[in-house]
Order: sequence, then structure tokens, then C-alpha cells
Amino acid sequence: MGFTRAELESFRDATVPDLVEPGVRLLFVGINPGLWTAATGTPFARPGNRFWPALVKAGILPRSPAYSSALGEADRRLVFDAGIGVSNLVARATARADELTRDELRAGAHALAERVAIWRPRVVAVVGLTAYRQGFDRAKAVAGRQDEAVAGCETWVLPNPSGLNAHDTVESLATAYAAPARAAGVIS
Repeated sequence: MGFTRAELESFRDATVPDLVEPGVRLLFVGINPGLWTAATGTPFARPGNRFWPALVKAGILPRSPAYSSALGEADRRLVFDAGIGVSNLVARATARADELTRDELRAGAHALAERVAIWRPRVVAVVGLTAYRQGFDRAKAVAGRQDEAVAGCETWVLPNPSGLNAHDTVESLATAYAAPARAAGVIS
């Protein structure tokens, strides 16, 4: 599915619901929805984003969902049956994460903590170190398992799968994403 620039721009500031079901064990948290995600309603939908391929490579999912359009029920079941869910720090769609303000990231981190307290996943995995640092006011945080939990849930910070994060590959993302998946009991 392709979109013109104007079509994508029409989704600016739209929100995308969380892809979460009761019993989620591993909650992946993006920075905010991109315009492709807002257009399709599917997290990490932009062509070139390596999120779904990295989950397959890590063994978290047996196959990639059809993420270039809205997730059908079979693909939603694929995600939920794997014990994973997807949320965002900030709900508002933008073309780039750097369009968000520090205040938006901090408010989003607070709202995320409230949702996490309800969902109670074993592990929260934030994909985006800079957004985590700003949102949770942890200026010196490094990637990996964090000493401080979100709403009492073990928390990890992982590389962002965006194609703009050029130094990571599907393979390196898969390695990074597998560690919290093991901690959550999603993979062995």
C-alpha cells in the first residue's frame, strides 16, 4: 500500500490505539506513531522499519504480520499469542520523533506508567534511548536492562528500529530484542 505525501500528512497528529491484550508479557514501547502507522493503524508500519523483521529474526514471532496495512485478526492473534503488545510514549503521530517536545515525552512517560500499572507486563521494552532519557528524566541511561522499573515492571531500553537509525541492522536489533523477550518468558 502506498501513500502520497499529502495523504500521509493528513494523518499528522492522529492517534493510534495500543496493540495490547490482557496477559501481555512483553510490552514494546515506541516513541510515537509515525505517519505510516497512523495511516494504517499498525505499529511500526513504515516501509524500511525493521521492528517486525527483527521480532521474527529473534524468534519472538514465527512470521511477520502484514504490517503495510491494518492488521487483520489473524495477525493480531499472532502478536497476542506471542505474549507481546505495542504501545507508545506519545500518542500523537508525526513524521519524525524529533518533532516531539521534552514536555510531551515526560507527559507520555507518566501516562505510559499508568497504563503499565494496569496491564502489568513482565517486561517493558522502550525502543529509543533518547526518548527514554527525556521522557523518564534519566539523562545517563544506557541501552539494556534498567535499574529503575516502570510501574514496578522490569524495564529495558533498546535500539529504535527506524530506518533513520542506520547503524543497527535487523540482526543487531534481533539480538537486542531477544534479551527482554527471554526475561519476559516469551522465548527461551
